Amino acid sequence: MSQVLEDLVSLLSLEQIEENLFRGRSQDLGFRQLFGGQVLGQCVSAANQTVDQARHVHSLHGYFLRPGDATLPIVYHVDRVRDGGSFSTRRVTAVQKGQPIFFCSASFQADEEGFHHQLPMPDVPGPDDLPTETDIARQVAHLIPERMRERMVSDKPIEIRPVTRINPFAPEPAEPVKYVWFRAAGPLPDEPQLHKLLLAYASDFNLLTTSMLPHGVSVFQKFMQVASLDHALWFHGDLRMDDWLLYAMDSPWSGNARGFARASIFNRAGQLVASSCQEGLTRLREDWK
Repeated sequence: MSQVLEDLVSLLSLEQIEENLFRGRSQDLGFRQLFGGQVLGQCVSAANQTVDQARHVHSLHGYFLRPGDATLPIVYHVDRVRDGGSFSTRRVTAVQKGQPIFFCSASFQADEEGFHHQLPMPDVPGPDDLPTETDIARQVAHLIPERMRERMVSDKPIEIRPVTRINPFAPEPAEPVKYVWFRAAGPLPDEPQLHKLLLAYASDFNLLTTSMLPHGVSVFQKFMQVASLDHALWFHGDLRMDDWLLYAMDSPWSGNARGFARASIFNRAGQLVASSCQEGLTRLREDWK
């Protein structure tokens, strides 16, 4: 396991400070605010610690309420809403400076037999011959804003290889569809819940920006104000984050300064292992000059 991946696994391992109360560290990725994937992963981590280990998280629905501060820790309060015969429900609130910055509901279920079907995986090039986002960033490092440059050109815990190549510094209108391969940057232990925490973290990369493709804009343009508003994630079974997963994203709608994107996540064998969707603010700033 690489050092950056060890650091991420540690970041998602929370300290219990009281019954149903947990504390997590923060990590600055160079954005204007705390990375949403960190809060998603830590919320699932907190909820996991209050549920019978025979039950596994299968869905997560959350709302980003305030920008988080990447220099401060986060306190997570878990409300044990219900433990039924088949499902457990938890509500988690993430707090900084006495204010909630994110809350979510998560549902857990033990394994059961039932009907099964899925859509086929899209036919796209495999990851082996594709450059990573980090490789691409190093080629254009001089164009990256200084506050983000070091993070974008350094080694990452999540390796991302875009199938769909877009120039964020000179974007042109394109179909609202995007494909990327991603995986953890190193082998991981056989702990199914850890792989799901890491997927929750990684699911916040690339998704919202898919809704910006038809409009020829990107997060690197100063006249754009972009922020996640909500995020939903469904786990369809166990998965491996240390093997390649395909993030197949599309955006069926945008409007009223909001963009909406949805995605299917497949393993290399073509199994649909998770689904996600997200809506976010994609506003043209009037005060950017």
